[in-house]
Amino acid sequence: MGWMFRRELTNAARFAPDLLADADIQRVNRWFPALTAVTLVAPAAAGGLISWSWWGAVTAFFWAGLVRVAVLHHVTWSVNSICHMIGDRPFEARDKSANFWPLAILSMGESWHNSHHADPTCARHGVRRGQIDISARLIRVFEILGWATAVRWPRQERFARKLKADTCGRTVAEPDGGEH
Repeated sequence: MGWMFRRELTNAARFAPDLLADADIQRVNRWFPALTAVTLVAPAAAGGLISWSWWGAVTAFFWAGLVRVAVLHHVTWSVNSICHMIGDRPFEARDKSANFWPLAILSMGESWHNSHHADPTCARHGVRRGQIDISARLIRVFEILGWATAVRWPRQERFARKLKADTCGRTVAEPDGGEH
């Protein structure tokens, strides 16, 4: 958990200039506090109106507001904490990032963290056979609909170069070829 308390901010101009230049992203950033309030108040209002009771409002606020946010944050924090301590490390990376399969579905594929650190700009983190990556599927749908463009999908040769070798110098495992 220690990483959460460090105030080292990432240099957005260096690592995300496209996001800084995106008017829609900047609008969401400016409106973030209001949007957060709406996502907490709206379920409570809906619960109250549907049940026509204060208990319905409180219950909806608790489950669709507080519990939802708590689960989301815990899954996110788990990826950034657990996936730097335990799991498989099939690819060369500059840190101790690991792939931790038990979090794959809850994190929508973000727990294939070693793969992400091996190729951080790749839209798909679950690059090996059998690795569930729900967010990559969603990005693919957005790409088909024209809502996402210039998506960088995995290339087999890029990940093949980053595969670690075992003690005999053999490649540990091959990526699945980058199909989306």
